[in-house]
This record gives sequence, structure tokens and C-alpha cells, in this order.
Amino acid sequence: MRRAVEAHGSGTLPSRGATAERRIHYLSVSTVPSITIDALLDRYDAILFDAYGVLVHASGALPGAAELLGRLNGEGRSYFIVTNDASKLPATAAARFQRFGLPLDAGRILTSGMLLAPHFAAHGLRGRRCAVLGPTDSARYVAEAGGEVVSPAEAFEVLVIGDESGFPFLDWADAALSSLFRSIDAGRPVHLVVPNPDLIYPGGGGFGFAAGTIANMFEGALALRYPHRTDLRFVRLGKPNTPIFEDALRRVGTSRVVMVGDQLETDIKGARAAGLDAVWIETGVTSTIPEDTPAHLGPTWRMAGLIEAGQESLQ
Repeated sequence: MRRAVEAHGSGTLPSRGATAERRIHYLSVSTVPSITIDALLDRYDAILFDAYGVLVHASGALPGAAELLGRLNGEGRSYFIVTNDASKLPATAAARFQRFGLPLDAGRILTSGMLLAPHFAAHGLRGRRCAVLGPTDSARYVAEAGGEVVSPAEAFEVLVIGDESGFPFLDWADAALSSLFRSIDAGRPVHLVVPNPDLIYPGGGGFGFAAGTIANMFEGALALRYPHRTDLRFVRLGKPNTPIFEDALRRVGTSRVVMVGDQLETDIKGARAAGLDAVWIETGVTSTIPEDTPAHLGPTWRMAGLIEAGQESLQ
């Protein structure tokens, strides 16, 4: 199997902190160079990690995650968790990760839910009536952004899809869809936003649908009822869009940053769009790379997993 990636040169590795060249070559997966954690720490000043599929899955930590974060903390290394999860505030997420045995505090976590505040400010949504499909923390993100959270059965001006679980999904989704149709039929505009564009996520031994799939479902219903309304689309805030990477770069204060993620469409594509090198780790959603993968999705490096990455030598 072959795929399009941005080449490192004629069989050579990128220099310390350098991004891949812009020349497109077709390489087999095996020719994307492997890298170890030691080599990453030598080449980069800061590391960004996706959460699910890299450090954790739905029911616990992945092998090597606790040891790696303990090492980074002990050595005073700069790193952040950059996650599309908008169902948990950073403090809630940190508490959950700590129950999984990960030595991680809330200040290390950047979520797509945190993007709602600047989005609301930029689009004049503060004070608007907002229906939120998601658990309590999703609603708190909206409230902290300045929205007035109302029932999905009521008339609303903003629909936020925060998550796919943690609430009576079918009842709330049906109520939101019906209210949305009523508003559109009456000529009242509704702003549609989904912080987390992910379609699926890795669980313990399986996979689940994520918030992006719910947004797609609503868009399908809207297209069926209003076939000529091409404007009825959700704004997608999180990875692969660059604002969350830009926030991370401001926090680390260096441009020598690498992203470690499991999804080509979100983690790798987003990092590359933000001008960062990216490591594809094979423990999550993306298990292989199609031969027609476009160049902008090409990872700079690859890892089999956190434990394997710590044991292998740089290829």
C-alpha cells in the first residue's frame, strides 16, 4: 500500500525541530520513519497529545501513558493534552484521568469546549438562547461562553452539540430537531455549532459514535426538509481546525512543537495545517492509511504505541 505524504528528503530524517519539506512523494507506510519518545524530547521543546486513542480509551489508560506523563512531569517538560472532547471541563477530565492513574492536572488540558467562548464573542452569540445536547459540563461551557441555556424543546437561537451521551439522547435530539424545524419554518435564524467534529472514538475493546456524527445526522435531516438551504450547516470548532493548536502554541511559547495523535483527519491534518510536525500513533481510530491519502494528512513520524515507542530505537 502506498500513500501521499510530504517527504523528508532522500531517505534522511527531518532536522531537529524542522517541519517536513513541501515536496510530495508517494511512500509506503513502512517508509514513514518511526520515532521514540526519547527522540521526540530531543528534537522538540513541547509535545501535544490527543487524549483518546493515545493516552486513554473510554474505560482506562493505554499502556505506557502513566509512565510517560510521570516522566514528563518529573523532567519539567512542556506538554498539553489537546482533545476534541467537549463533554468535560478540564477539571472534570483531569479527575477522570487521575482515576485512570494518569498524573495529569487540569492546567494541562485544552478542550474543544474551550473554543466556545471566543466563538460566541466573535459571532455575537452572548445572551442568546442556547439548546445544548450534552451532559452538564457541555452546558457549563455554553453558559461560560455567555449563552443562556434552555431546554431543547423550547425556542432557541443557538444549537450546540456537546456530546452524544450523558443525557436522554433520543428525547432531546427529537425535541431539538422539532424546535429547529419550527424556527426555520418561521424564518428565525438558528446558529449551529459542534465543538467536537470527531465521528467516532475508541472505547474499551470497541468504538463509539462521537458528536460529529450527531451533527451529520442533523445536517442530513435539514437537507431532506430544506433541500435548497445550503447554509444550514454546523460550524465545527475543534481539530482539524487550527484555533486549538494556536492556543496551545501560545501556551508553550515555542514553535518547536510536535503533535501525537491517532486520527489522520483531525490530529494529523490539524497539526500540519498549523505548521507542526505530527506523529501518527497506531493505538486508536486510524489503523491504516489509504493509498489515496492526500499529502496534507501525511504524518512526519509514526509510533506503534507508547510502550513500543519507548523501547524501539530510531529507525
